[in-house]
Amino acid sequence: MKAGLLARRRIAPPQPAASPLPPEATAVLGALPVAAVVLDGEDRFHFANPAAELFFQISAASLAMLSLRDLLLPDNRLFSLLDQVRRYEAPVSDHDLSLESPRLRRFGVGAQGAPLPELEGGVVLTLQDASTAQMLDRQLNFRGAARGASAMAAMLAHEVKNPLSGIRGAAQLLEQGASEGDRELCLLIQDEADRIKNLVERMDMFSERPVERQEVNIHEVLDHVRRIALTGFAAQLRIVQEYDPSLPPVWGNRDLLVQVLLNLVKNAAEAVDPREGEIQLITAYHHGVRIAVPGSSERVHLPLQVQVRDNGPGIPEEVRATLFEPFVTTKRGGQGLGLALVAKLVTDQGGLIECDSRPGRTVFRLSLPMPPRRADPGATP
Repeated sequence: MKAGLLARRRIAPPQPAASPLPPEATAVLGALPVAAVVLDGEDRFHFANPAAELFFQISAASLAMLSLRDLLLPDNRLFSLLDQVRRYEAPVSDHDLSLESPRLRRFGVGAQGAPLPELEGGVVLTLQDASTAQMLDRQLNFRGAARGASAMAAMLAHEVKNPLSGIRGAAQLLEQGASEGDRELCLLIQDEADRIKNLVERMDMFSERPVERQEVNIHEVLDHVRRIALTGFAAQLRIVQEYDPSLPPVWGNRDLLVQVLLNLVKNAAEAVDPREGEIQLITAYHHGVRIAVPGSSERVHLPLQVQVRDNGPGIPEEVRATLFEPFVTTKRGGQGLGLALVAKLVTDQGGLIECDSRPGRTVFRLSLPMPPRRADPGATP
């Protein structure tokens, strides 16, 4: 028994080193809104604040077992910055860095390094990701595009549907006394009138309507979407679930979340190879992005993340910037309304959506809010 215990101790993973920072400095770095880490002379992590966990998409405990060289390629410019900090024992900064590797994909990053005398070769490194600001800018563009689609929907409904009904009715009357060849043309007119009517009705989904929200178990929503997919359009594909079982409920509308995720999973299923395709449904808790609500001092916390990931060929670079705008599509015969509607439904529920795509890996990432805190009935007003 004792030998077994010793053997287990020998193979236990190494424990993370204690932070070389005094408690006051740890508290300050922990409160920073930008990613802050402490690296030793071999670029191993000795400290990571919550923003750094979000930046690297890795927990602080896991980062403590890693080196920065485990996350970046050896020729990355960030290592040159660290070398200069140690060589000159002075702060050094750099901008517009690309941190790209199989485990990390960040662009437009600003980095500042400063020497840490308490640790041999130690550097305090802060990283500011411009992609978050870009994501928020894109989200505002999505909202603007959705409003434009809403206005177009109202115009189409008013200006097109009524005369369209008259055209279809006239074609039906002409059909009754038409020759065989002319009857085919009358049927064609009716079919095209129906198609335009359906398109107008789809556009009407963009109209501004209040959304009722409540606590929703996102894992139940994902399981429901997965069952629908596997019994229909994704019957031949592998759908993998990677859930965080401790995730709290999201604050949203269940039916709209089903519609959003079903659309994303269907797009993924259509993009992958039917023989080797795989779709991943992933949930995680992150400290999230706090955004300011326009016209208000309120800041919204979006810590609940849902990812729909596929191993398809990726989205062409020329359409990525406008992917969520109406009438943008890469599908032959597609109308380009699906992702525009997804973006609108996500923003209607107070969330954010972004897409990261390259050959072999496309990720649609939803950042969703938690339910509002309930007032404590026993609290003193």
